[in-house]
Amino acid sequence: MEKIGLKSPVSKEVYLVKEALKVAKEIGYPVIVRPAYTLGGTGGGAAFNQKELEETAYRGIKSSRIGQVLIEQSLIGWKEYELEVMRDLKDNVVVICSIENFDPMGIHTGDSITVAPAQTLTDREYQTMRDASIKIIREIGVETGGSNIQFAIHPKTGEMLVIEMNPRVSRSSALASKATGFPIAKIATKLAVGLTLDEIPNDITKKTPASFEPTIDYVVVKIPRWAFEKFPKADKLLTTQMKSVGEAMAIGRNFEEAFQKAIRSLEIGRFGLETSQKEEGCSLKEIRQVLKTPHFKRIFFIKTAFKKGMSVKEIADLTKIDPWFLEKMKNIVEMEKKIKKYSLKTFPKNLFFEAKTMGFSDKQLSNLLKEDELRVRKERKAKRINPVYKLVDTCGAEFEAQTPYFYSTYEREDEVKVGSKKKIMIIGSGPNRIGQGIEFDYCCVHAALSAKEEGYEAIMVNSNPETVSTDYEIVDKLYFEPLTFEDILNIAEKEKPKGVIIQFGGQTPINLCRDLEKNGVRILGIPTWAIDIAEDRDKFYKFAERFKILMPEHGIAHNQKQALKIAKKIGYPIIIRPSYVLGGAKMEIIYQEKDLMEKLGEAFGLWDGKPVLIDKFLDNAKETEIDAIFDGKTLLVGGVMEHIEEAGVHSGDAACVTPPYSLKNKEVAKMLEYAEKIAKQLKIIGAFNIQFAVRNGDVYILEVNPRASRTLPYLSKATGFPLAKIATKVILGRKLKEMGFKQGILKVPKFAVKEVVLPFDKLEGDIILGPEMKSTGEVMGIDEKFENAFYKAELAAGNKLPLKGNVFISIREDIDPRELANLFHSNRFKLFATRGTAGRIRAAKIPVKIVPKVSEPEKPNILDYISEKKIDLIINLASGKGTKTDGYRIRRAAIDYKIPYITTIPPALAAVKAISSQLKNSNLKVHPLRKSNYNKNMTK
Repeated sequence: MEKIGLKSPVSKEVYLVKEALKVAKEIGYPVIVRPAYTLGGTGGGAAFNQKELEETAYRGIKSSRIGQVLIEQSLIGWKEYELEVMRDLKDNVVVICSIENFDPMGIHTGDSITVAPAQTLTDREYQTMRDASIKIIREIGVETGGSNIQFAIHPKTGEMLVIEMNPRVSRSSALASKATGFPIAKIATKLAVGLTLDEIPNDITKKTPASFEPTIDYVVVKIPRWAFEKFPKADKLLTTQMKSVGEAMAIGRNFEEAFQKAIRSLEIGRFGLETSQKEEGCSLKEIRQVLKTPHFKRIFFIKTAFKKGMSVKEIADLTKIDPWFLEKMKNIVEMEKKIKKYSLKTFPKNLFFEAKTMGFSDKQLSNLLKEDELRVRKERKAKRINPVYKLVDTCGAEFEAQTPYFYSTYEREDEVKVGSKKKIMIIGSGPNRIGQGIEFDYCCVHAALSAKEEGYEAIMVNSNPETVSTDYEIVDKLYFEPLTFEDILNIAEKEKPKGVIIQFGGQTPINLCRDLEKNGVRILGIPTWAIDIAEDRDKFYKFAERFKILMPEHGIAHNQKQALKIAKKIGYPIIIRPSYVLGGAKMEIIYQEKDLMEKLGEAFGLWDGKPVLIDKFLDNAKETEIDAIFDGKTLLVGGVMEHIEEAGVHSGDAACVTPPYSLKNKEVAKMLEYAEKIAKQLKIIGAFNIQFAVRNGDVYILEVNPRASRTLPYLSKATGFPLAKIATKVILGRKLKEMGFKQGILKVPKFAVKEVVLPFDKLEGDIILGPEMKSTGEVMGIDEKFENAFYKAELAAGNKLPLKGNVFISIREDIDPRELANLFHSNRFKLFATRGTAGRIRAAKIPVKIVPKVSEPEKPNILDYISEKKIDLIINLASGKGTKTDGYRIRRAAIDYKIPYITTIPPALAAVKAISSQLKNSNLKVHPLRKSNYNKNMTK
C-alpha cells in the first residue's frame, strides 16, 4: 500500500504473545488482532488492555494456519466501506458495487448491517476510493477475477485508510451479485479461462457487456441473523470475529423500505422496526449503556431511544453510526406516531400509501392500529394500495432487463409480465440459521429445476443472498422478498400459480401454509390438516394411538401442577418440547423434579403460555430416521439412517450412517410399516421424514416431519439419486413406478457417514450435545468400510482423530469405561483419566495415569496437560451443568487448544475402531461420485 501511495492502519505482524504486547505498547491501546489465513475473523478481536491482548493474541496465533497475527491500530468508530472490483487479462478493471456498513469499524463486516450502494459518500470520496481500489487490485496482482477491498474513512476529517483486501470472492461478493444482478463468481470463472470483460455479455440486459459497470436505482439492505438464543453463555457483543450464522437481504426504493423489509425477512417475530416490551421498559441510562456497545439488538434500542426523546446527535455520539442512517430510522419512528393517531376506519389513504412506501408491513400496521392483519389487508386493497414489482436490471433502467428478477415496492408502474404458462411457486427457506440452513436451499433448487423439467414456469420466493435459489438463472421468475404471509400472498395473487410447494423450505413455509390456503392459495403435496396433525404434538399423540403406532409415554401440561403430575406418572428422565419448531428449540431432557420446576418457570415465559409437551425419555435407545417419498401408492425410502450418538442428541447434531450398521431387519421392517401407514393416513404426496427410537427390539416414533428434512441432500449424495427432484415430480403428479422406482429402500453401495460442524470456537457454550440443535453445517465421508467412512467424516469436520499419543478419559460414574479404555490400550495409546474413571479402568488391569481435576489442588492438572499439548484426544461425558464444572472447563479447553474431543460413548467406540482400521491399513480410498456406480435396480 505504501508503494502505491495509499495509507493503511499502523500495524505489525507477530508470532508470539510477548511480541504482540511490545507492538501494542508502541501503537497504543486499543488494538485490533487479525490472525493470518482465517475466515470470518476467527480468533481475532479488539484488545483494550494488556490482559485482553494476551488472551486474544494467544487465541489468534492458535487459529492462524501459519501462527501469525497482525497487531493493528484500532479504527473503532470510523466509517467502513467495501468495493467489489473485477479485473481481466487486458487490465480492464470495473467496480461492481459499493457497499456501506451501517455499523462503524470494530464490527466484522459479516456481522454488520450493510447497504448498497454506499449512501453517505460524496462523489469525490467515492472517486478517490474507486481509484484506490483499481490501484490495489493491480498492485496485488490479481490478474483475473474479483476482489473485495475494505476502506475506513474518518467521520470528521475524511481521512481514508485501506483496511483489507481479499483477492477472491467473499461473502460480500454474494451480496453484491444479488444486489446488482451481476454474477461475480460466474464472470470471474470466465475471466480465469481467458475471456475479457468486454467479451462477456451481461446476462440480464443481453445487450451490454460485463465491462459495463452496474448502476442501481434502488437500495439494498443486508441484516445478519444471529443464534445467541442457542448459546446463552456466549458474549452477545459484536467484534471483529464474526458470530452471525446467516443473513437476509431486502430491496426497496428507499432506505426505510429496504431496512424494514430486511428486518421482517429475518424471521425473528418482528415485522419491521418493532420493539419489544422489554426494550421499551428500559430506562434512558440502560439504553445509553446499550448504545455505547455493539450489541446485536442495537437497532431496536436506537428506536426506543428516539421514542424516549433522544436526539440524532446524542445517538450518533454514542453509537458512531452516521447521522444519515439515524435520520432515516427517526423517519420510521415519526411515521409510527402519525399512524397511531388513527383507527383503521379513519386512516387516510395518503398516509396509508406513505407508510407502505416506507416499508411498513400489514402486520406492523395492524399492531399500530390495533386491528386484525387481514382487515388491514382488505382495507388496503379497497383503497387500491397494492404493491408493484420492479426488475433488477443492473443498469438503472437504461436498458431493458431480459431476466425476470423482481422486488416489490409501492409505486405506479408494475414491470411484471404475467404469462399464460402454468406456474408452480416454491417458497424458499429464508436466512440461514441453526436448524434451517443450506440443506433446504438445495432442496428448493432441485424442486425448481424439476418443475421446469415438468413443463411448468418455476417461481421462487426467497430472501437469502447466500443461496443458489436466489440465482436468477435457476428459476423462470425470482422474487427477492420476505417470507411472510403478506408478501407471499401478494405474489400468489399476482402470478396465480397452479399451486405452491411448501415441502422444501424447512419450517418457514410449513408455518405459513394454513393462512395461505385460507386465502385461496392451493398448497401442493400434503393437506394442511395433515401438517397440523404432524406438527401439533397433542393431535399426533391421538393419531398414533388411533392407528396403533408405538410412542414413548407422554402427556401435555397446561400448568406446573399438571407437568409435575405427568412427570411423576411416566417417570424420569423426561423430555419437554414445544410444537411447530425447528432445530429442537427449547427442548430439554430433565432428570429430576427440581430441574423440571426450574425449567417450567422459564418455559411458560418463553413459550407464551402454550402447553408444555412431556415425553418419557428413552434412555440407552438407538435413534434412527428415514427420509421417504410417497405417491399415494408406492413408498420409496431414500435411506435408513442410524445415529451414532444415542437417543437424546438432536438429529441435526448427531453423526449418522446409512446404511445402518447395527439395526435388525425386523426393526427396519417396522419402520417401513409405520412410514407407509402414516403416509397413507395423512395423505402425504412428496417427501417426509420420520424419526424413531429403537430399544429392546421395540420401535417407537419420536417425530414426523411432513416435509423434506435436512438429511435429504445427504441421502441424495449417498444414493446418487436427486430425491428432492423426484419428490417434486411426485408432487406434480408423476408416479414413482413410471419413473422406474420400486417400493422399498434405495440401495447404498458404500457406507456414508454424516458428521456435524459446530460453532463453539465462535460462540461460547458447553459442547455437550442435547435435544436442542446447535450445529451450523455438516460434512460426509464415504467408504466401503464403516470405520473408514467415519474417519473421513471426522477429518472433514476438523476433528482429526490421532493415530497415536495420549487419550484423556473422564466419564461419569454410571457409565463403564473399560471397553473403551481396552480398545485404546490395545492400539498402543497411553491412557490418562481423572481419579474416579481411572479406578474403574485399573479394575480391568489396564494401565492408566491419574490426572487431577481442575478443582483438585494437585498440579499439574488436566488443564495444564491440555495447554502443554500433552493430550491428543479428549473423551469427556458430562456429570454436571454450569460453567464452573470440571467437565465444562475441560471441554472448553479442547475447543481453545484445538484438540479432538468426543462427548458420548458410541462415537468414542466408533472413533477407536476407525483409528484401529487406519493403523492396520492407512490408505484411504478415494472414488468419484458417479451415478454409474450405483445399482440400477435401485431398491431392495
